Amino acid sequence: MYDRARLLELFRERALKFGEFTLASGKKASYYLDGKQISLHSEGLRLVSEGLLDLLGDLPFDAIGGMSIGADPIVGGVLAVAGSRGRSLGGFLVRKEPKGHGTQRYIEGPLTPGMRVVVIDDVVTTGGSALQAVDRVVEFGCEVVQVVAIIDRLEGGAANFAARNLPLSSLLTIRDFGLTPPTT
Repeated sequence: MYDRARLLELFRERALKFGEFTLASGKKASYYLDGKQISLHSEGLRLVSEGLLDLLGDLPFDAIGGMSIGADPIVGGVLAVAGSRGRSLGGFLVRKEPKGHGTQRYIEGPLTPGMRVVVIDDVVTTGGSALQAVDRVVEFGCEVVQVVAIIDRLEGGAANFAARNLPLSSLLTIRDFGLTPPTT
């Protein structure tokens, strides 16, 4: 079991910033949740990894991954915690562009067609990055059974995943920080 209260505290200390920001979705925001300040911190990554495995519970899946660079540390952390719990999982990373040499693939890791996979993102706004990963994984021949995030900003991501019959679960939402999603 992970310590949710401590994860919230770490986000407040390290990753929640106020000001004027443009998000990956192109939306403007008065706050920014920098997930990499957590996923690239030893305690933060451990808490996130434990939390995500707990969140996924008994869901049957073979591998977990997402868009590189945001998913990279999270995938490694989840695999390490899964291994410490005696659970065998594969990991994968999805490139924005195919590698220009070697295999020239979009997907890196021991993923094979037919696998059931979970796609991960650190912070979901509209879900665009995770949906790009979903598309690449489906093109590769895998079945996406779940999308998970550290934080859901509650700005349309869940609806965009639902439109593709993909459930979204997150460890936290912006409401956990006393913030409300914009009404647009």
